[in-house]
Amino acid sequence: MKFVDEATIEVIAGDGGNGCMSFRREKFIPFGGPNGGDGGRGGSVYAVGDRNLNTLIDFRYARRHEARRGENGRGSDQFGAAAEDIVLRMPVGTIISDADTGEQIAELLVPDEKVLIVKGGDGGFGNLHFKSSTNRAPRQKTPGWPGEQRRLKLELRVLADVGLLGLPNAGKSTLITAISNARPKIADYPFTTLHPNLGVVRVGPEQSFVVADLPGLIEGAAEGAGLGHLFLRHLQRTHLLLHVVDIAPFDADADPVAHARGIADELAKYDAELAAKPRWIVLNKLDMVPEADRGKRVKEFVKRLRWKGPIFQISALTREGCEPLIRAIYEHVAQMKNAPPPEPDPRFDLAAAGDASPAA
Repeated sequence: MKFVDEATIEVIAGDGGNGCMSFRREKFIPFGGPNGGDGGRGGSVYAVGDRNLNTLIDFRYARRHEARRGENGRGSDQFGAAAEDIVLRMPVGTIISDADTGEQIAELLVPDEKVLIVKGGDGGFGNLHFKSSTNRAPRQKTPGWPGEQRRLKLELRVLADVGLLGLPNAGKSTLITAISNARPKIADYPFTTLHPNLGVVRVGPEQSFVVADLPGLIEGAAEGAGLGHLFLRHLQRTHLLLHVVDIAPFDADADPVAHARGIADELAKYDAELAAKPRWIVLNKLDMVPEADRGKRVKEFVKRLRWKGPIFQISALTREGCEPLIRAIYEHVAQMKNAPPPEPDPRFDLAAAGDASPAA
């Protein structure tokens, strides 16, 4: 199935039914009184996060979703029936915003939770509604209220704990294949990955985390070069970034240190918050380096990059070094998920109290 993470749709709620003006007319009952019922409400449009969906491709082709209007009221005290609501099922992690104003309407993070997108119009009042002790034969009725309508922009950001980033052909797809049950396309040429791939890594009983593999980044990605910039938004919900670096590139003139710095610069250009996320260096393709030269090459890489964060040496092809990496990732992700909320700053409480105090 084609991966689509953006779509623009139009949703229209149903109008309410009109109220009815009617009077009871039966033999031997000359003053039957009003019996016109109210109209039914129009159908609303809801959005629901579905954990079994991972793309917005359905909304790329079905762009208009319109609910039915409510039935009109009728005589004999009959109220109009309400129209059925429309429920749009979207992948969990979808952000729904108004396409015209840019206002964010909802963010689907909880599976099966219904979120109201546009509300159907209420039904109009029949003349039965206006009956009173002083107005025994009302001739008033009201039309139904119109339903809301909006143009929506849907943006999918996958829910992953860990994100893989790096240059094309750095071994990211091989790594996610080695540590999870994901099976992305793997080949010996760059830009093999054309869309994000998710994999669940099982560490132990009831111990797992989700990894997202993104297309490779190249220089100028923040300005639109290559494919990676199109999917960087999917890293914004991750707790950890794994920067995969090819320690043994085929090109003898290629410099892994310069490549690592280039990726960090592209992240900073794209989003400062994304660049501030915890980032670990993973030196891949260790099997391509002779054992006698591995230590020297790694030390030289760390020294030139001036890297002081965590660094791991692995071979995704042979799974060498993958188990310690998986354990370290799980411990970090579990710690981030169970992190207590930050303590409130008392300065803001004092400021709020000062603003709320009455003027002298």
